[in-house]
Amino acid sequence: MSDGFEGASVDEIARVANVSKATLYSYFPDKRLLFMEVATTECQRQARDALDNIDMAAAPREVLMQTGLHFLRFITSDFGQRIFRICVAESDRFPELGQKFYNSGPAVFRAEMAAYFMQAEARGELRVDDHVLAADQFGELCKADVWPRLIFGVTKSVSDTEIVRVVENAVQTFLARYGA
Repeated sequence: MSDGFEGASVDEIARVANVSKATLYSYFPDKRLLFMEVATTECQRQARDALDNIDMAAAPREVLMQTGLHFLRFITSDFGQRIFRICVAESDRFPELGQKFYNSGPAVFRAEMAAYFMQAEARGELRVDDHVLAADQFGELCKADVWPRLIFGVTKSVSDTEIVRVVENAVQTFLARYGA
């Protein structure tokens, strides 16, 4: 992650992992597959962590706040930014890399939020016409202000105070539109 996809050498990866290059190649025939496994595993771990620690039966304000904070903290983390940048940079050469990243992270977030919105709507807590679009909109609201500044290098980090401010406003905006 620190050297980017092109800059990372299999020799260095093997050295840091304390395994032989032959062992590494026996599991991952090329660097692209190794990267996809690292990115996928971490995205799945993040998704599991969020789902295990958020009470998806709670009221929308609480679920949105917890989910938004988890999501924004991950995508603004050093690791989250590096995965994103590498996937975008390499997706033209390796389309399956971008697809696998999307399926293991953003698509999971989208599906889980859409399912939650359906449940909350059934309980009379939300009014949502298009659950998938609403999930996408919530994710985009959570990225407002901080994400573009990070991606374009305007700033190098985001404080937790900024993250909380953005997510609180995302939740307010979302509930103003979709709250029952």
